[in-house]
Amino acid sequence: MLLKEIKNIFHKELDPIYATEEVDSFFHLCVEHYLQLGRFVLVLQPDLVLTKEEETPLFEALSKLKLEEPLQYILGTAHFMDLDFKVNEHVLIPRPETEELVEWVILDCQVERSRDLRILDIGTGSGCIAIALAKKFPDANVYALDVSEQAIGVAKENAKLNGVDVTFIHQDILDPDFELELEFDVIVSNPPYVRELEKEGIKDNVKKYEPHVALFVQDEDPLLFYKAITQFAISHLKKKGKLYFEINQYLGKETQALLEAHNFLEIELRKDIFGNDRMLKGQLN
Repeated sequence: MLLKEIKNIFHKELDPIYATEEVDSFFHLCVEHYLQLGRFVLVLQPDLVLTKEEETPLFEALSKLKLEEPLQYILGTAHFMDLDFKVNEHVLIPRPETEELVEWVILDCQVERSRDLRILDIGTGSGCIAIALAKKFPDANVYALDVSEQAIGVAKENAKLNGVDVTFIHQDILDPDFELELEFDVIVSNPPYVRELEKEGIKDNVKKYEPHVALFVQDEDPLLFYKAITQFAISHLKKKGKLYFEINQYLGKETQALLEAHNFLEIELRKDIFGNDRMLKGQLN
């Protein structure tokens, strides 16, 4: 079949579900991933014919896209901070907003010092935060914690893929008996923060496929993880150590008040590229 005919089929099947530009992107990413052909292949070879073997993975991907499975899970890979990460149903797909959080940490660490830093990423998932920081600061000691053994497995693969050393810890930050005999310069976390009441507004491709344990919290205690991590930070940050959070955009003031109540200094609430309260930083007194 002609490749351009397959592109037309992608649009016919997917345009009712996704924006036209998004379908274009899906098609080109699939062609690049499965056939190693560039984005402009149809410009250069408008009558390119695929064998049955070559077209099969494209149609398999199309079937999954019709069910709203995220393309990153279909291809098994996602991009974050100019790095490639393996992803599957056990880990969240890295988001652009999280890149902004990492960039904030990097900027602060560059200003102060980059050698001998000790950094902890709590709720690491795919390992994207920890690995991006380890890549930027190769002399740092980077640790990453997650409650999911499957997520830790994915994160270890990603550390190897990106050529960095990260110490992974399989542990539940909510466990009151958890202790770690280390102090850190930086603790960073993107914990679960979407309330159950917000589920209705979440797209099906997220609700159906991404791990709920990494996404949702009960309405009665939406800051559950922030409270636990803040308490942990108080006893595990070095003097003047910094705590960074990605946060629920609707709970910015409440999360900020949590750090204020625990006497953190230089507290700063930042908006993301979409104008939402998304990042919070505080410094241990």
